[in-house]
Amino acid sequence: MTGSLPESEGLALRDASIALRGAPLFAPITLTVAPGRTATIMGPSGSGKSTLLSAICGTLDPVFALSGTVSLNGRALARLPAQYRRTGILFQDDLLFPHLSVGDNLAFGLPQGLPRSERRARIDSALSDAGLTGFAGRDPATLSGGQRARVACLRALLAEPEALLLDEPFSKLDADLRARFRQFVFEHAAGRGIPVLLVTHDPDDAASAGGEVILLRDI
Repeated sequence: MTGSLPESEGLALRDASIALRGAPLFAPITLTVAPGRTATIMGPSGSGKSTLLSAICGTLDPVFALSGTVSLNGRALARLPAQYRRTGILFQDDLLFPHLSVGDNLAFGLPQGLPRSERRARIDSALSDAGLTGFAGRDPATLSGGQRARVACLRALLAEPEALLLDEPFSKLDADLRARFRQFVFEHAAGRGIPVLLVTHDPDDAASAGGEVILLRDI
């Protein structure tokens, strides 16, 4: 655990594990990720890292089952539909919508009901913050890998998540871009006070995150 944070703050896992048809994939995890901090879960491919993130954000395949508890800022997540969990997630692939402009991709992450002027202002501010001023009308296919990664991150953050889950989003980037994008993600999440849970098999990712590291253990 990371200190003695109240249960109402941050992302908390208590004796959490995943089972496939009744067989646990890894030993139970107990972890608290404070607002603005990043914790890392490491393990080889197939160890259940990504499946755990699916359980947290509410997209777990029915063949798997979550045991233990997961809470976010005091709310138990297990019975909440995915859209009410307030968790954002970034994957290895940026998953931008190819038929939408950069601005329209970002608008997809905004809360519903905002006036058009406010939506445009938030999009323009996010792009400026990411060094992408003037990119709102661009086709995602014209962006570099690093630019696409930043747009995907902005889209997740514009949804105002209470936690950010990272499913090895740095793994397909070259070394220099990987380091810069890691810094971008961690700094933006920290600035917004969002707890971040990263899963990876790369020790450099864990070192850059700077928080607690948990190694998945077999039962």
